[in-house]
Amino acid sequence: MYDLAPHLETEVAPGTNLLIMGPPLTGKRKLAMDVLADGTEVGDGAIIVTTKDGADRVLKDYATRTPYEGKPVAVVDCVTRQQAVGDVRDDDRIKYASSPVDMTGIGIKLSEFLQAFYRDRGIERNRIMVHSLSTLLMYSDLQTVFRFLHVFTGRLQSVDGLGLFSIDSTAHDDQTMNTLKQLFDGVVVLSEEGEPRIRVAE
Repeated sequence: MYDLAPHLETEVAPGTNLLIMGPPLTGKRKLAMDVLADGTEVGDGAIIVTTKDGADRVLKDYATRTPYEGKPVAVVDCVTRQQAVGDVRDDDRIKYASSPVDMTGIGIKLSEFLQAFYRDRGIERNRIMVHSLSTLLMYSDLQTVFRFLHVFTGRLQSVDGLGLFSIDSTAHDDQTMNTLKQLFDGVVVLSEEGEPRIRVAE
């Protein structure tokens, strides 16, 4: 089981994918990062797929939670190459997709990290965060994003991972939100007032 306390008072089974939804500035990214950082403290791998911030900023943010040097923490950066910031190359910590549209590339980079963690470090438990689905929906249509997430969540399920996917619930209509919710085992709802609420499917 993956223990999500103290951030969410629950445990979830391996292979669980959760959608973290709420308005802007309600702490969706912070919650997911905290859950990943807690995982590295107990030996889980952490992989962050970022469609909003470059890898350097993401790792700097992660380091405020827990030192990650020598630990299995990795980033799939979907931002930097699109911005044409110098010549960036993949390494053991960061792999670059060409843009948020490059969903095939994102999936490949994720698989490479999962394989490397298992092959080189013997890590079988991984927590994966995608921030944010709203960016993917800005660049691609719902059907394309749905197909990508269907494969992506299935991959995490097959390796007994924990998937955390954030989305700005106010940026999309009800049909889009309801379509995407079908892919997830549970939904974490954040609001400007009160504690996060989690609904996990039975």
